[in-house]
Amino acid sequence: MRPYTQPQNLTANSAGNHALSVTELNRQVKSLLESSFLTIHVEGELSNVVKASSGHWYFTLKDRDAQVRCAMFRNRNQYLKYQAKNGDKVIVRAKVSLYPGRGDYQLICDYMEESGVGSLQQAYEALKLKLQQQGLFDQAFKKPIPRHPLHLGIITSPTGAAVHDILTVLKRRFPSLPVTLYPTAVQGAEAADQIADAIRLANEDGRCDILIVGRGGGSLEDLWPFNEEVVAHSIFHSEIPIISAVGHEVDTSIADFVADMRAATPSAAAELISPDQQQILLRLQQIQQRLIRAWQRSHQQRLQQLQWTRARLRHPGDKLKEQAQKLDDLELRMQRAVRLNVAQRKQQFTQLHQRYLRCSPMPLIAAGQQRKDELEHRLFNLIGAQLKQSSLKLSGLAATLNSVSPLATLDRGYAIVQDEQGKVIQDINQITPQSNVETRLSNGRFLSRVTQIIKE
Repeated sequence: MRPYTQPQNLTANSAGNHALSVTELNRQVKSLLESSFLTIHVEGELSNVVKASSGHWYFTLKDRDAQVRCAMFRNRNQYLKYQAKNGDKVIVRAKVSLYPGRGDYQLICDYMEESGVGSLQQAYEALKLKLQQQGLFDQAFKKPIPRHPLHLGIITSPTGAAVHDILTVLKRRFPSLPVTLYPTAVQGAEAADQIADAIRLANEDGRCDILIVGRGGGSLEDLWPFNEEVVAHSIFHSEIPIISAVGHEVDTSIADFVADMRAATPSAAAELISPDQQQILLRLQQIQQRLIRAWQRSHQQRLQQLQWTRARLRHPGDKLKEQAQKLDDLELRMQRAVRLNVAQRKQQFTQLHQRYLRCSPMPLIAAGQQRKDELEHRLFNLIGAQLKQSSLKLSGLAATLNSVSPLATLDRGYAIVQDEQGKVIQDINQITPQSNVETRLSNGRFLSRVTQIIKE
């Protein structure tokens, strides 16, 4: 390395020489740097690696205390087996140069090989493994992102590009979405705690149903607050779904793994959560047209139905007249039916009465009654004659009987003696002394006690 020698014409002298233009200054400095440093080898940690579509690589090489911009053009990097990644520790072979457009000095690399993993990258991998083992990355704990958020919360720096990018996208896509900014530092020693506090505050506030946590691009050191464990736990325990939008698409932070969804950039996060108002308006217009056509079809159908019903509709008076005429007709038909029924019933009654008279037992009963009266009269006459004849015969027999009757004997002064059982005593041996006997005369009877029996 040659010692630094200041060019003679870098600044205007006191004699009033012509001042250098910025372009001339940068050109001379570039020439000085390239002539002062031969090809050198520099060791450091890769950061902010960008692989342009042209094939050129742009990155930062850093150590604990300093960093330098680097470029490696396609004609050199295409021969490398190694693919540059953020956090890798590498050794590059390069020339010192200056980019005139910015006035930044840089290294133009023609070779690169991996030297080892940087300390920040090691810490990143260790924390990633720890949180993964604790389950903070599990899909089972991911909360669903609302399809149509009602209130968006943004946790980022109020002066950074991230909030501007998000609001720009929302203004274009869905300007009516309410937004609340929870300001916080996004780099530096105190940024992690502030980010965690902002997430807790948003949950306590309760007005938002979706949060975007992130910042714009930067080096690994710049993005490091989003790789802190306190931020990871605050994201995991948030009741509100969180979209992580840290850095550029190539940047991946611990917050990306813990969050419910990762967005490549803050602008991409805004795209994810905001429905496109143009599409919504188009959809609404389509729905409106469909509703109008449906209403027109329904209206036409109802109109046709109304016309058809109106054609069938009749005045109530006409209907009443028709019903009255129908009622009169039914009344006449009923009267005729009643008269016809009465006549039929009368004719049936007459026929039945005549049949009844022909089949009636009354004439037979009358004839039988007359026959009975005649037989009764004859019977009475016959009975009277029979009774008279029998009476005469009885008188003769009574006279004969009376002549032989014991009563007649009693009339002649005889008596009939009976014991207590009413038996006629015919033998003296039928009684005993002190027995009672009844003596019957022709005109009465008397009781007596046997005092003495005298046998003859």
